[in-house]
Amino acid sequence: MRTADGYIINKCLNGEPEAFGVLVDRYRASMFALAYSKLNSFEDAEDVTQEAFIQAYKNLRMLKQYDSFHAWLYSITSNLCKKLKIQQSKFPDSEFIEDQTPGMMRKVAMNSYRDDSMLESIRDALDSLPQVYREVLTLHYLGGMSSDEMAETIGTSPSAIRQRLSRARMQLKEEVIAMMSETFQRRRLSVKFTFNIIEMVKKIKIHPVSHTLPLPYSISLAIGMVLTFLSLSSYVPQVELFGSHGGSPLPVESKVLKVGEIPVDVLKASNIATISNQSGNGDGGELKPNMENAFFMAPQAEGKWTKRADMPTARWGLSTSVVKDKIYAIGGWNDNFISVTERYDPVSDEWTKKANMPTSRFCLSTSVVDGKIYAIGGALDVNAVLPTVEEYDPSLDRWKKKADMPTARGWLSTSVVNGKIYAIGGAVSCQPAKALSIIEEYDPATDKWTRKADMPTVRTELSTSVVNGKIYAIGGCRAVVAGEGIAVEEYDPIADKWTKKTDMPTARTGLATSVVNDKILAIGGAWFGACLSNVEEYDPITDTWTKKADLPTARYVLSSSAVGEKIYAMGGTTLNNLNALSTVEEYDVGFESKNVDSKGKLLKTWGKIKAK
Repeated sequence: MRTADGYIINKCLNGEPEAFGVLVDRYRASMFALAYSKLNSFEDAEDVTQEAFIQAYKNLRMLKQYDSFHAWLYSITSNLCKKLKIQQSKFPDSEFIEDQTPGMMRKVAMNSYRDDSMLESIRDALDSLPQVYREVLTLHYLGGMSSDEMAETIGTSPSAIRQRLSRARMQLKEEVIAMMSETFQRRRLSVKFTFNIIEMVKKIKIHPVSHTLPLPYSISLAIGMVLTFLSLSSYVPQVELFGSHGGSPLPVESKVLKVGEIPVDVLKASNIATISNQSGNGDGGELKPNMENAFFMAPQAEGKWTKRADMPTARWGLSTSVVKDKIYAIGGWNDNFISVTERYDPVSDEWTKKANMPTSRFCLSTSVVDGKIYAIGGALDVNAVLPTVEEYDPSLDRWKKKADMPTARGWLSTSVVNGKIYAIGGAVSCQPAKALSIIEEYDPATDKWTRKADMPTVRTELSTSVVNGKIYAIGGCRAVVAGEGIAVEEYDPIADKWTKKTDMPTARTGLATSVVNDKILAIGGAWFGACLSNVEEYDPITDTWTKKADLPTARYVLSSSAVGEKIYAMGGTTLNNLNALSTVEEYDVGFESKNVDSKGKLLKTWGKIKAK
């Protein structure tokens, strides 16, 4: 992690402020918890945490040892807390209204929530403890930090931290600890906090460092591979850290759009072909395109996308399923997790409001068995996943609680074979490092779950589809690095066995897949902070990929469903401040592309030819 911090700091000092978001996401929880332990106010703690990151960014050049960034940030946060407490002691009854912005004024209106009985009970309990105990409890339950992480932050041994935690718990009632755990988990800073910091630092100029010789490729890639993207990787924009060595096969071009008063960099995936960066890799020293790049140099495939009626409720992290040629859009996120269920009729191009799902959630997965929809898993927040299973009967417009999934998780995918639902992959938080390979089989007839053979590739934000009784797990990742985001693996439920298949050409996570004519179309997603419009078709019989017409609206964590020979891509986000989309676009797969002869010509398919 220390090496990774230095790598990111170098990026920031050399003109890439977006990279600072990785550090914000890595340390925001611990700094927020530290500030809360000293201030006893979530709002004040958030303000101090924000200011600490801004000050750190402004003074990055002053940091001599990049390895010590975390300790340095801890010191900045602690000093800001001291200053605020001194300031508040001088004006105990004042909120400094004359100096506050309209945004800060709105926080005053939250006092009724801030002072509710539960929070007051927690404050009273923490106030009864010495500061050293209060600190470790808050860092653990609010910051989600382990003993080793707390020891490094505070500057003591892990055994001392465990001892303090144990003694602190002994002084509090069991119900207070449970209340604290639940409340703190819900009050952790969301990914929008990171977005806000990124937008702020973009407007701060820090002088670039003098250019030095780049690291050798092997060392640079090794450093890059240890980087994890925490909350930025699951459903937030990911900044490219690896330059040309560790990125997506797609090049990107940058545009600057104006949203309100804030310039926002938008990375757009390009269809321009990339050539191998090895000079003289062909006969006589000529440059030759590699096979993967040849896939993208082929002519654009035919196809037809059509704009349809928007969803009444804009959202991302939703799930869609089809019953009797009607599409049901369920759950998702729109400024908060939602329970909204809406039905779409592709024939009339109309939406109808249906009964809300009992449990609000996003990044869930839905599947259909015998005309009933099963909503499985999902999340309430970036670190609060659910095992919840609820059954929806469209004919009655009624929801019913079913047996919980054994492994609580969000960002999973589900598919149905022989009347049984297979819950595959996902994560126990939005951090890719906490991705899962677990597969559990649900039998709606008995309302029971069974553990099956783990997926070979650990991943979250994947998508699965079924062709001829086999499940294909496509895309997703556990870290946004080279070599991830492209995996395709076939699962045989009868044999309970996995088989490796040809990788997807475009690395991505948060994509959607749908099946038409026994072929799987992989749609949209994101990689390295760029929303993708790529559509690629996989043929399980030939184990090959074909490029199809791009999705008109590039987007991430969308959902798709097929009705007849048409696919409907719904919702998602463009990653611009996580704004939710209501967009619905229909794809007609009736337009077939033709492969290009591989002899002396660029390839249109990507698959078995790759290994020749």
